[in-house]
Amino acid sequence: MMADGFIWYELITNDMDKAVDFYKKVVEWDVRDSGMPGMTYMLFGKDSKDVGGMMTWAGAGETGMPPVWMGHIHTAKLDEELKSVTADGGTIVKPAQDIPGVGRFAVVSDPQEVKYLLFEPGGAGAPPSRLGQGDAGNVGWHEMLTDDAAKAFEYYSKHYGWEKDFAHDMGAMGAYQTFRMEQPFPSGGMMNRKGPGMPEGIPPHWQFYFNVDDIEAAQKRVIDAGGTVTVPPMDVPGGSRILQGIDDQGGHFALTQGPKA
Repeated sequence: MMADGFIWYELITNDMDKAVDFYKKVVEWDVRDSGMPGMTYMLFGKDSKDVGGMMTWAGAGETGMPPVWMGHIHTAKLDEELKSVTADGGTIVKPAQDIPGVGRFAVVSDPQEVKYLLFEPGGAGAPPSRLGQGDAGNVGWHEMLTDDAAKAFEYYSKHYGWEKDFAHDMGAMGAYQTFRMEQPFPSGGMMNRKGPGMPEGIPPHWQFYFNVDDIEAAQKRVIDAGGTVTVPPMDVPGGSRILQGIDDQGGHFALTQGPKA
């Protein structure tokens, strides 16, 4: 049985036109309207393969919230998984809802208050074809900062079948534990959010790294599009290079360039 992993990514923002313009320039996504009745929901991806969607806080029934990226984890049995989440100390933030013709979803938080979504596809809910793990435009890395990374891994491993890969020793900050979901290569890493050299005040959260072909060129696109680079291009173990930034509406995002052959 394959592990359940992240299968959809969502930006909830305030100004849709600005968000579309920014991420089209920076990640070079193709963006189109989903045609969903009653609300504006934009789909983004590459090569006719969707990676995720964008909606506004107003469309979600909220106002004045900062932009945020969220990820949906696949589940075959949403109702059972919601019971399991709460039994293990998690919280249901938004109960299960239907998306007609697509599937069902719910918003939850894990026992350390990191939010994510659960998605149970309907008949045509799963994208028919997906970008490869390292393809430009896809999410190439999933990173969690939390209070107790070891406990976090136990939770996600139990619930979604994720497996440990290598652990990178961060010294006094503890281990950076990488993991595999359903992919052939490591899919992400977890680390403690507090420690020497870590900025103060980072809430527990998931950070998604979008694949780009050239991180230096992408850095220029971020700045040209009105964003801010908070972590300039840097090498990470395994040969990849990463960048972290803030979009022109205050939303945090990250980019990664895979190892060069």
